Amino acid sequence: MIDLVLTLIGPDHPGIVDSVSEVVAANGGNWLESRMAHLAGKFAGVLLVEVPDERAAALEAAFDRLEVSGLKVVVERSVPVEAARQHAMEIDLLGLDRPGLVHEISTLLAAYRINVEELSTDRPAAAHSGDRMFHAQVRVIIPETVDVSAVRAGLERLAGDLMVEVRLVEALGAGR
Repeated sequence: MIDLVLTLIGPDHPGIVDSVSEVVAANGGNWLESRMAHLAGKFAGVLLVEVPDERAAALEAAFDRLEVSGLKVVVERSVPVEAARQHAMEIDLLGLDRPGLVHEISTLLAAYRINVEELSTDRPAAAHSGDRMFHAQVRVIIPETVDVSAVRAGLERLAGDLMVEVRLVEALGAGR
């Protein structure tokens, strides 16, 4: 078996997940993990499947045929990597929305060689004022060699500069 990572994008309409799952099942694949969303009228997603090595080419060809419906699928073979000693942390960020917030947080994380494993953002309205807020939930993998207290201090400094609230907590099931 090999693992394939798929990225999907196209016009949103009912039946997309069914079409994709049908291709996976018809080629002996197993749907392992996915993240899918409706964004600005588009369906966007990432998907991890495992498939028998001898069926991978047929699976890719079947996904090519889905382009007729407007769904673009990119298939990448996953290469197993040995996990270094590290721990998972979650960052919860909430503040007034303005351009550049994601860049400033990601720059800090990159400086510590911290990998962003999952990022989810949205723009809810503030309860009392109706102003647009920026909310991000970030799951990161911090190498064991990185001082978590230094990362926390950096995030707190950034929070003061950005006028946002930041929480950094140990992720459930941490210690990959």
